[in-house]
Amino acid sequence: MKRALFIGRWQPIHDGHRWLFNQKLEQDIPILIAVRDTPVSDSNPFSTEQVIENLEKEYTKEVGNGMVKIISIPDIESVNYGRGVGYEINEYTPPEDISKISATEIRKNLKK
Repeated sequence: MKRALFIGRWQPIHDGHRWLFNQKLEQDIPILIAVRDTPVSDSNPFSTEQVIENLEKEYTKEVGNGMVKIISIPDIESVNYGRGVGYEINEYTPPEDISKISATEIRKNLKK
């Protein structure tokens, strides 16, 4: 089964991420959420395991029915591809209310 791949830290999961995932889920396209394994820090307040747990809670139904699969991957330096790779590269432009979401601000508020 082919899946749409999303790579990120997801620190924490927020409406911008949900909107992005839903671009494929609403088309009944299964997704693979790859969580970058980054050390805990100010910009990564949750461990990789905690991020995966949070995503699994958020998408319990979709994980159960196979529409969402969540994995951990080593931290990455770049995403690279050659021509004719057999899959699409998609870039989405979120609506203004979604594009204003700042994970940095969300993390700052978590500290309060």
